[in-house]
Amino acid sequence: MYSLFSVLTTALEIYSWVLIIYILMSWFPGARQSSFGNILARLAEPFLEPFRRIIPPLGMIDISPIVAILVLRFATAGMWELYKILLGY
Repeated sequence: MYSLFSVLTTALEIYSWVLIIYILMSWFPGARQSSFGNILARLAEPFLEPFRRIIPPLGMIDISPIVAILVLRFATAGMWELYKILLGY
């Protein structure tokens, strides 16, 4: 059971880093149009799109990726709390 939660937590952490790298790529012109940028876009955009529909940009700043990353962090913490409940801690 622990290994399943560990794998899921690791996957969420890696996905968080994918989002962070994708967001940072917007600071560099043409970075998102590269093949690496296209791969990250295919991974990140399906998760970011619902947040972008709900949270409008503040001027030139899009805060929806920050909220998306926080949701992933809360999901990770919630998984570990669920694990503790299942074990009876």
